[in-house]
Amino acid sequence: MKGALALIVGLSVVPLAQAQSFTVLTSFNGVDGAFPSAGLVRDSAGNLYGTTEFANPATGTGNVFKLDPTGKETVLFSFTGGTDGGHPEGGLIRDSAGNLYGTTQDGGDLSCFFPGTSGGCGVVFKLDPSGQETVLHSFTGGTEGAKLDAALIRDSAGNLYGTTELGGDLGCASGNGQGCGTVFKLDPTGTLTVLHSFTGPDGASPTCALVRNSEGNLYGTAGAGGSFSGGTVFKLGAAGTLTVLHSFGSGKDGLFPFAGLIRDSARNLYGTTTAGGSDGLGTVFKVDSTGKESVLHSFANRQGEGRAPFGGLLRDASGNLFGTTSSGGDLNACAGEPTPGCGTVFELVAGKREVVLHIFEENVDGAQPLAALIEDSSRNLYGTAANGGPNGFGVVFKLTP
Repeated sequence: MKGALALIVGLSVVPLAQAQSFTVLTSFNGVDGAFPSAGLVRDSAGNLYGTTEFANPATGTGNVFKLDPTGKETVLFSFTGGTDGGHPEGGLIRDSAGNLYGTTQDGGDLSCFFPGTSGGCGVVFKLDPSGQETVLHSFTGGTEGAKLDAALIRDSAGNLYGTTELGGDLGCASGNGQGCGTVFKLDPTGTLTVLHSFTGPDGASPTCALVRNSEGNLYGTAGAGGSFSGGTVFKLGAAGTLTVLHSFGSGKDGLFPFAGLIRDSARNLYGTTTAGGSDGLGTVFKVDSTGKESVLHSFANRQGEGRAPFGGLLRDASGNLFGTTSSGGDLNACAGEPTPGCGTVFELVAGKREVVLHIFEENVDGAQPLAALIEDSSRNLYGTAANGGPNGFGVVFKLTP
């Protein structure tokens, strides 16, 4: 973080919180994993579980890993890119028996091909505690959907819910013949039901995990489409009716919400956009129970400030919001990347005032965090940075306020 403190003279800076303890728990070396673009899940013993989108030079199609409290990493499963799936970009969920569930972008039914995939249209998989994988469903493209980028959610009956980025309505306005994506349900027998196919005006290219309330309504974001082509926040009712709660792109409200949402007890939804806002560098937003959107924070073009948040948010009991930005921070770092800066971890105190908790420095502690954080009972934060670190292939980190 030392480089982050060498701020440009005369340029306004964002407050940097003091007394943060940042630890790299593991630095991926390419064989054990590379490019951890998803977040983590934690069990009661303090073990962390996650995915890497790439790994294993022979196939390059990703791993599922476990990191114990001592920092020992174990590769639980390596994808081959065949019928078992490939390139898991989304995170994992875990049931009470210790089974892990996730998705892959590619692999599965290798007769299925969509532009943007490398063979196969993706799978939903289950990994038991012994590391045995079961493919619960292989997507066939077309109206069924293709390319799964996000984690799943699971209800008390064992049904799984998720999104596909492509497929569905192949004639949709924003899909270029590839479809605008779907929301699906997979029951414990392996039966897939497409709950909604996006048409463009209601959204396109959902890459988010969903959130579900006690009434069975699903909430999420679509990264494109909508009334202004900037993406949408939607509600999918238990009866199958989709309602657009907000369409982005009408002004400074944000653009391109690629991450999922979180929800508070008052039914407010919170999320991020990767662009838009006052400086065009992304926002943190709130959509209340009436559908009214408010921008809580616009990321600014200044030293120390993050930009382009791709991950979702974490909210604590006091209403503070925590998240990551994929770039920004030290604008002298990660100079070879499309946008300057290696990213940040930030907090919105009471959902309003931003404090930067950590600025990434590429080869030291990682770069480009793309996912939401998780928190333990001691308020330690855990996350991933997709690139950088001592070995250059991404890291898992812990941040203690």
